[in-house]
Amino acid sequence: MTAVSAAVLLFLVMDPFGNIPLFMVYLRDLPVQRQRRIVLREMAIALGVLVVFLFFGRYVLALLQISESSLGIAGGIILFLIAVSMVFSGGEQLFGGQYSGEPFIVPLAIPLVAGPSCMATVLLLMAREPHRWPEWLAALVAAWLVGSAILLLAPQCSRALGARGLMALERLMGLLLTTVAVQMFVDGVHRALQAAKL
Repeated sequence: MTAVSAAVLLFLVMDPFGNIPLFMVYLRDLPVQRQRRIVLREMAIALGVLVVFLFFGRYVLALLQISESSLGIAGGIILFLIAVSMVFSGGEQLFGGQYSGEPFIVPLAIPLVAGPSCMATVLLLMAREPHRWPEWLAALVAAWLVGSAILLLAPQCSRALGARGLMALERLMGLLLTTVAVQMFVDGVHRALQAAKL
């Protein structure tokens, strides 16, 4: 996987277009300037969490004795479930629950941006080729920058695309993620079979 394809994958997993309605719902009662500060704060927290997973996740995997093939299979399953939810019911159905007051970390930073599929993706990238960490870090930051820009412009995007446009875009991203999830699962099974033969 190239750095560009990794950045595209991470962008799809972060699903900024699918998160626009959710961010707007959680921030609707706050002033516009405060909304922007919260979006920047939550995105910074999400990036920090993902960077920690990128650099230290493999040590957790080693401690728990989780193989790369198991991570690939688990990541594929999680990504597939999220992709199916995006296609058929929309992301808002995935992270239900009522939150009052100003959101902090939950649910905007985690799990809407730095969700389980995004964490599994950065873990898998690093577990497969740890020596390419500068590329993975650059891909993560690039995806994060684009996602942050989209969420900062959430009101404008919502007006320009409309509810139907956002829904169609989220479903398209879900379809793309479905194929990525299946490939991740197949790769994990293939690696597991290769390890079993050894």
